[in-house]
Amino acid sequence: MTVDVNYTPIGHVRSPYDSPADVSHDEVDETTGEIVLEMEYERGLDGLEEFSHIVIVAHLDEVEVAQLASRPPHADDVEVGVFATRSPHRPNPIAETVVELCDRDGRRLSVKGLDLLDGTPVLDVKPYVPSVDNEHLELGWLEN
Repeated sequence: MTVDVNYTPIGHVRSPYDSPADVSHDEVDETTGEIVLEMEYERGLDGLEEFSHIVIVAHLDEVEVAQLASRPPHADDVEVGVFATRSPHRPNPIAETVVELCDRDGRRLSVKGLDLLDGTPVLDVKPYVPSVDNEHLELGWLEN
């Protein structure tokens, strides 16, 4: 069964990266930027500043081609299915990334560890909760 799914972005990313080639995986941990929500969603951020890290769900609007097999950038000798990677080249180009929340100023979130391009549409923001998100981790092919 095919269902049309439509989302309206709640904000956008402000980042130093203008294209995928600009994203340096060695420097992402130190990359700072902002998540800027539309005014109508500002109240939804209340209490978020109490968390050290947040999850950003975004639409990768620059991705044009899905690839079902992928060579992860940090494991050149491994080829796995796209669903076993964090590759942006997915059938539904949706990203989930965890960033450090440095500051909140109204509807602007200053973050660190950002790997999204400038202007990327943001679909959702959630607190990162290790007891829920990290329980009983197994890292698959990454552990080899």
